[in-house]
Amino acid sequence: MASATRVDLDGKPIKPLTICMIGAGGFIGSHLCEKLMAETPHKVLALDVYNDKIKHLLEPDTAEWADRIQFHRLNIKHDSRLEGLIKMADLTINLAAICTPADYNTRPLDTIYSNFIDALPVVKYCSENGKRLIHFSTCEVYGKTIGSFLPKDSPLRQDPEYYVLKEDASPCIFGSIEKQRWSYACAKQLIERLIYAEGAENGLEFTIVRPFNWIGPRMDFIPGIDGPSEGVPRVLACFSNNLLRREPLKLVDGGESQRTFIYIKDAIEAVLLMICLHLVLLAYNDDNSSQENPARANGHIFNVGNPNNEVTVRQLAEMMTEVYSKVSGEPTLDVPTVDISSREFYGVGYDDSDKRIPDMTIINRQLGWNPKTSLWDLLESTLTYQHRTYAEAIKKAIAKPSGTS
Repeated sequence: MASATRVDLDGKPIKPLTICMIGAGGFIGSHLCEKLMAETPHKVLALDVYNDKIKHLLEPDTAEWADRIQFHRLNIKHDSRLEGLIKMADLTINLAAICTPADYNTRPLDTIYSNFIDALPVVKYCSENGKRLIHFSTCEVYGKTIGSFLPKDSPLRQDPEYYVLKEDASPCIFGSIEKQRWSYACAKQLIERLIYAEGAENGLEFTIVRPFNWIGPRMDFIPGIDGPSEGVPRVLACFSNNLLRREPLKLVDGGESQRTFIYIKDAIEAVLLMICLHLVLLAYNDDNSSQENPARANGHIFNVGNPNNEVTVRQLAEMMTEVYSKVSGEPTLDVPTVDISSREFYGVGYDDSDKRIPDMTIINRQLGWNPKTSLWDLLESTLTYQHRTYAEAIKKAIAKPSGTS
């Protein structure tokens, strides 16, 4: 089996863990479940409201990992089973969140409740029952860069000290209260602070993950196909939807914001190494003769991104247009992009950060991890999947007369 080839960070064979994964049915959770089933002996208690993206792991029950993954359909808002499932596990991974920018403006209360209030019991149960926690946060906790407050012609805007985001040094700078777009970032930052405080005061053993635009198959949704027709997914899925429908890609405020993008398979490899860190801590706690406390295994916040894949949103649109033409065999549109204001696209109260570029020092030092996949390659993989999965369904939807069911 593949799992026999993987070892922990000290080169020792992996010991089986039971992992309670909240949000296992989503984009990240589905890829993490696949990796855990294929390459480790760990058991997963998969918690979510939906399981569409992990059905291939749950059926048929004759699969070699059938006894290592159990799906529990529940909503963590109001399910008394949650604490019991956390107690059954050695490690809890919390992926549950509302994390679509269009919702931050239009559903700020739901956003705050989902990302802070609903996460509180998870932290509480882990702390009270001595269970380890890997909590997924967001790169949005950094807010705006220091450089964004400098004059536009200032040479300091090009100095990495003013825009590269460091887990242990960068301030978290948000917009004014009426800019409800920051409801998500504030809720995520507050739950981070709560987890950190639980670690300092009550000994909670934790790792916090700050993802920087993880991209790959099964991400987000395509409006009207596997998501609401009026829904607005994140930028790459929005662009994919436009490409699939042969519509111009909409560039919010000219597409001048800069972002980095990382392939989901690279990012999942980093998460697997974090799980190994907790295995080291388990071994330390179980071995009373051990003399060295593995500090690398606890209390860290990790940026997980790829600074080599930095582009403006406009450049991303141009590259995606070129890649999609290659994978689909369809010519590009005469007018491939159109500009649209953030107010028109997202509504009143939207705001944004100018850059999100991760510093990789801590994750490289603690895990020895670096991302590998280029932006072109991750876009080619993702758009190939989306074309194969959605193109025919979209053609049928477009061809169907309005008003028919």
